[in-house]
Amino acid sequence: MSHDQPQSGSEVPYLELLARGAAADAYERPVLVARADGATPETLAALETAKLHALRVRAELEGRRRREAELSALYETAHDLAGLRDLDAVLAAIVQRARSLLGTEVAYLSLNDPVAGDTYMRVTEGSVSARFQQLRLGMGEGLGGLVAQTARPYATESYFDDPRFQHTWTIDSGVRDEGLVAILGVPLTLGSQVIGVLFAADRRARVFEREQIALLGSFAAHAAVAIDTANLLAETRSALAELEKANEIIRDRSGVIERASDVHDRLTELVLRGGGVHDVASAVSEVLDGAVEFREAADGEPAGADGHAVRRGDDWVVSVSAGGELLGALVLRGHPALDPVDQRTLERAAMVTSLLLLARRSAGEAEQRVRGELLDDLLDAPDRDPRLLRERAARLRADLDAAHVVLAARIEAPREASVERESADRRRLWSAASHLAATGHGLAAARDGGTVLLLPLDSGDSAAALARRTAKHLGGALREPVTVGASGPVEAPAAHPGAVAGAYEEARRCVDALRLLGRCGEGAAAEDFGFLGLLLADSRDGRSGGAIEGFVRRTIGEVVAYDRRRGTDLVRTLDAYFACGMSPARTKDALHVHVNTVAQRLERIGRLLGADWQSPERALEVQLALRLHGLSSAVTR
Repeated sequence: MSHDQPQSGSEVPYLELLARGAAADAYERPVLVARADGATPETLAALETAKLHALRVRAELEGRRRREAELSALYETAHDLAGLRDLDAVLAAIVQRARSLLGTEVAYLSLNDPVAGDTYMRVTEGSVSARFQQLRLGMGEGLGGLVAQTARPYATESYFDDPRFQHTWTIDSGVRDEGLVAILGVPLTLGSQVIGVLFAADRRARVFEREQIALLGSFAAHAAVAIDTANLLAETRSALAELEKANEIIRDRSGVIERASDVHDRLTELVLRGGGVHDVASAVSEVLDGAVEFREAADGEPAGADGHAVRRGDDWVVSVSAGGELLGALVLRGHPALDPVDQRTLERAAMVTSLLLLARRSAGEAEQRVRGELLDDLLDAPDRDPRLLRERAARLRADLDAAHVVLAARIEAPREASVERESADRRRLWSAASHLAATGHGLAAARDGGTVLLLPLDSGDSAAALARRTAKHLGGALREPVTVGASGPVEAPAAHPGAVAGAYEEARRCVDALRLLGRCGEGAAAEDFGFLGLLLADSRDGRSGGAIEGFVRRTIGEVVAYDRRRGTDLVRTLDAYFACGMSPARTKDALHVHVNTVAQRLERIGRLLGADWQSPERALEVQLALRLHGLSSAVTR
């Protein structure tokens, strides 16, 4: 086993913890147990590295689950707005979902009363104090007053100890009666005007994270839209009631409302039939009698802030965003005079566009996961029912009764790359490979620090050619060298799922062979390696004593066994000796030991291998055995 690689099996306890969804503090136990058992520093270091990787995977899984829940709640809220009938019911749903997703004990929403000059509680969720539910606050007082004054979110982990806002007896009594400690407030805005505040609070000290603040801000935006829609409906009813006094106004607004209703119906139909963002732009163009286009997000390019339409010259621009992420913008060209209701129509079209983009992204990620799960089953569960495998593959437009090739791909990051860089590179590789698999009617999954693909092999094509094309495609997509090893053809994987795992091991050996031979960034199959390729493909037939193991055992087995028994470093010394041109002086520099130590080790090696081990014939065999031993050790890690 290589000196600077983690020991095999260090990741096993963390895979078990991930499988059962253990708490974060449970990930310290394997290291503590190993330290108590007197494990070597190398073993402890390997466990620490595996622990960090496992915690990152756990955090990623938790983040994905949280994000899915957030998107689902935002979609449900948008659905409620689309069918708005009861403003109270919609606001109550927003507050309830905000409390649930942020995991707080209390959530509430206050609205400004311009007539009384104060603000009052509109909706509460989780509150138990009648005094708190009936609070009316003077403008500029308390945390809510600070949010209303600055139109920015504020959070405090300890309300009574926070000097940033004005404390009053009325507010503090109500908060103390409710037992609140940590409070987060975000503004409800219409244009540049703050009309209220949405709050989430706990009865214990708590630090609100940036993602939670952004999520509450999204719910506040929905609440503002609901209030604005209700106000517009009220204005419409008032205008209709005063028909004789404002006949001209009614005619103008009737046309606007009709357009708004028309675009609402069109957008609803687009969502139901799975339309795209350009369909939305086309529908709004017809309703608003102008040219509307969707523009992808670009760094430094301005857009309508917070989902509100803003005028830029003769154009109107509104951002398309979700959860604080800018996805792009809708642009209405050459239409400087736009009615406020038409502005709202453009803004609602932007909201529908964001939902379609998120749905498309979620659908793509879901299909990638399904393809990965099917490939994982082929690799890990060879006893699966072939009929079920065929049905699952058919839903993904894959034919597992045709010949396929298993390919193992690894991205070649710089040696000094950070753990975060390596993790990001692996995600990029998996994403690019998943796209290639989807377009090529194959499967892809992240595995063993790289990516494995199962791609169909066309008639007249070869595994080696497919490996080279895949390496070139993935390397071009990522703009990084990607090394790809391919197995020989696997006939009908659905009928013989057990063959897929063996083919994957062969593909991995090809990847490691390419890397050992200094051919990173290339693609190859076992057939490209001549006699070495026969050794690489040897495990496919299931024999226990393969050619690699037999050759290594006959040639340097005594040295390997001696190192294992005595904990010595003879294999590494032998490897360095040949790498340094069989010069003891250069070898001692490479190993950072005294030249006498090198001489003593070489003498020991001579006694184990025989006096003629440095003859040209024997030396060649020993060097080949060392390389195969290194390759075998790398594959088993």
